[in-house]
Amino acid sequence: MLQQPAFGRRLRKLRQAKGLSQSALAGDGMSTGYLSRLESGARQPTERAVAHLAERLGLEPADFEEPAGGSLAHALSLVASTGSDDALETLREALAAEAHEAPVLRWQALWQLARQRRVQGDHIGEREYLEELVRLGDEVGLTELRVRGLTRLARCLRSLGEIPAALDAAITAHHLARDSALGVEDRAAVLLALVSVEAEAGRMPDARAHADELTVLVKGRSDTLWAEAMWTAAAVLLRQGDNAAAQACLEEALEKFSSNEDLVLWLRLRLAAGRLHLQKFPPDPEAAERYVTAAEPALAFVSTPGLRQELTALKADLAFLTARYDDARVLLGELAREEPRMTYRDRVRLDILRHQLRILSGDEGGVQGLRALAEEAQADANIDLAAEVWRILAEALAQSQLQRTSTPAEASGSTLGGPAPVQTEGRV
Repeated sequence: MLQQPAFGRRLRKLRQAKGLSQSALAGDGMSTGYLSRLESGARQPTERAVAHLAERLGLEPADFEEPAGGSLAHALSLVASTGSDDALETLREALAAEAHEAPVLRWQALWQLARQRRVQGDHIGEREYLEELVRLGDEVGLTELRVRGLTRLARCLRSLGEIPAALDAAITAHHLARDSALGVEDRAAVLLALVSVEAEAGRMPDARAHADELTVLVKGRSDTLWAEAMWTAAAVLLRQGDNAAAQACLEEALEKFSSNEDLVLWLRLRLAAGRLHLQKFPPDPEAAERYVTAAEPALAFVSTPGLRQELTALKADLAFLTARYDDARVLLGELAREEPRMTYRDRVRLDILRHQLRILSGDEGGVQGLRALAEEAQADANIDLAAEVWRILAEALAQSQLQRTSTPAEASGSTLGGPAPVQTEGRV
């Protein structure tokens, strides 16, 4: 049973969302005065009045019911104040029930829900929210909202390995931010996304130029934005083979960025540092192990499937590099039993490791597996990743040939399968 004054408030909101005046909504079947009294709560609605108004608004009578969790604005307030899973579920329900709410309010709801998916490592779910968010940003017409939506979408698409689409979104956001002279936070966020996507696409000169622009933009800060900028710059430098400069950038972020600012980022910086020490030339497994040890306790406070898997994958790479192949297989087995909550590149890295272990055990299918990964990355325009896989394949084939032609004593000293020192490619 629809009760006043809740019915009147909802009726007014739905009418205004459609951009209708009272007289336009009332039409020939209802007086404007009666509609006004319904909206004010002075009259209880009849079934006939509800049916007439629902037809005029293109709704069902049930749409006049207030959502169980309250209004969308109320649900957003709960998320902002608690951030709990229950509050986010209430927000999802309110968004589904409030399809006619103001676009800006729905944009805020989608932003919060996409953020939750990202934290959980569910990039497919995140993309669904972000695509709707970008459409709403275009509808609202506010440049800031358009830029933020496109920036986050670019980062999500990069995580999914959809590099051409990610590059389009990042470039569009960059042009909008530049032409509208947006603030430092928006411009830096765009550059963070653009640099990462350009690097994946193999556009290293562009990535380096934009990384330099980014570090200048955030100079003098020590917050989350600055730490992400230093991490991104380190990734570009590592790919260009400047390992010393990459390590210096990352170590500066590790030293100055406090866990009080953002514990998740603090943890991910340590995972990034661990991976850098495995990828630099020569590798430094002892340093990588120190960062793994430092990162593990933090998982007790910010544990998500994505972060746990990221740490397990790093431990598997470390075990492989130090010839603890059985340990690497066990860790890979743990990851295989879970739903993947990792980026496309990290999932490919795991596949590379699996195929390297196959080659190590004499399974020629490992060679075919690496070749298939390289061809897939190349077809997806993920040029940087494709080059890395082709390099690993070439080294594996060369090492295999060496084993076949060397003496048993020489072969026993081989390091086949361990991640080869990387000077020109990789990712922090």
